[in-house]
Amino acid sequence: MNLDAMLDAAPLYVDGVVTTLELLAVSLLLGLFIAVPLGVARASSKVWLSRPVWLYTYVMRGTPMLVQLFLIYYGVAQFESVRESVLWPWLSSAWFCAVLAFTLNTAAYTAEIIAGAINAIPYGEVEAANSLGMSRWSVLSRILLPSALRRALPTYSNEVIFMLHGTSLASVVTVMDLTGAARQMYSRTYLPFEAFIVAGALYMLLTFMLVGLFHLAERRWLLHLVPRKSTPTVAAIPL
Repeated sequence: MNLDAMLDAAPLYVDGVVTTLELLAVSLLLGLFIAVPLGVARASSKVWLSRPVWLYTYVMRGTPMLVQLFLIYYGVAQFESVRESVLWPWLSSAWFCAVLAFTLNTAAYTAEIIAGAINAIPYGEVEAANSLGMSRWSVLSRILLPSALRRALPTYSNEVIFMLHGTSLASVVTVMDLTGAARQMYSRTYLPFEAFIVAGALYMLLTFMLVGLFHLAERRWLLHLVPRKSTPTVAAIPL
């Protein structure tokens, strides 16, 4: 193992980690912003609300993220109307196309997670809110969404990890993320093991950090759902 080559490429990997975290943070933030109203609509009993969201999530979850990225980055560019529109400076940017693809993908998965969490809320909580005369918006904003977002934390943590690993696809469209940094080191040194073992170790480190943060969040916001241990009772011994 060539340690000198790995140390020389350290600045390249640092830039790659920063780019990866930027892609992840922006995609997750925008995806969550889109997923919350979509999740509410998906959990609705009204067909005209839930069916379009179901179709969107079905298509996005049923196709590979790499295909979605290629369609946005390469496919849209073939239309002359797009190249002449005001959106072309954005759609011609590899970084923007990667963020757009990741956002649309994670929004679909997160919407289903939120919808499932809403459906898992005991109806007694809604009945209690209705008995207090709360409006539908108050029930949604004060009861359903806060409770659903808390319950969705364990599942959403898996989605965040999947998205972290999915950002490695950005290097396919020339974005210099962590995987792109490994590829560039390999092209310079012809040392594939050293190049990608460093990338794998950094991905693992980022994964452990995210898992730790979500564990702390779960302890903070899901403590009320943890079943309390019953205190064993000692039988009275007749004297």
